[in-house]
Amino acid sequence: MTASAPAPPRRGIRPGHVLRCAADRVRIELLQYFRRSDALVFTFLFPVLLFAIFASAFGALPPMIELEGQQVTQPQYYLPAMLAAGVFLSGVQNLGIEIAVERNDGTLQRLAATPLPVLSYFLGKLGQLLVTSLAQAGLLLAVAVGVFGIELPTEPERWLTLAWVFFAALICFAVLGVVIAQIPRTVNSASAVVIPLALLLQFISGIYLAFPALPEWLQTIANLFPLAWVGHGMRYALLPDIGRYMEVGEAWNLPMVALVLGIWAVVGTVVAAVTFRWIRRS
Repeated sequence: MTASAPAPPRRGIRPGHVLRCAADRVRIELLQYFRRSDALVFTFLFPVLLFAIFASAFGALPPMIELEGQQVTQPQYYLPAMLAAGVFLSGVQNLGIEIAVERNDGTLQRLAATPLPVLSYFLGKLGQLLVTSLAQAGLLLAVAVGVFGIELPTEPERWLTLAWVFFAALICFAVLGVVIAQIPRTVNSASAVVIPLALLLQFISGIYLAFPALPEWLQTIANLFPLAWVGHGMRYALLPDIGRYMEVGEAWNLPMVALVLGIWAVVGTVVAAVTFRWIRRS
């Protein structure tokens, strides 16, 4: 058995070279993404299809809350939940499975033998995540307004909140996707490991079940993780103000959203930097 050839020495990082390589990686990642039927169905279209099912099934039910001339209907409540789920699935689930597969099938090992900067590889993944998540969010909002007649907020502050929560969640979940990709040991185990973890976190974070309906102890556990706070921030942005009465403490807590996402992003970055390997573990 012959030893593999050593990787060629990499040049010093030049910003122009890194950005050009990153742009090429974004194009390649997008082509690969949209050629994979499983990614299209279970990541890109899944939140949109779920929202359509929930809105159709529960749209005729009485409002979840009605007060002060305002109301929160079931379709209104599920819209921010599916937006949060979309970013989460694209970042943690899809990115986690992608990187795990690429590491275990030798793709990362082959890339390590090229002059591709490590930073360009991750910027390519982040670029793919940004483009697909924005397209998914746009499609979801279009379906909510065009098909189910949901009224979106008109206050600029709400849209600014939606924007920063969305992009903070995107970065946080991208980092966590890199971290969780280190767990599977084989190509076949990637989906089996990542999907159940992602599914469990969605159920306890108020994505498929209304958060106030969960037991208080389960809400406490969910609030330790970022997904529940992303849903909280997006509900602030998209629901009428009376929606606060369905939150923990009956109040909006945007500073805590920023704090939790920031902590998870920093900790995830450190763990990813320490644990990431181009070559799979034996």
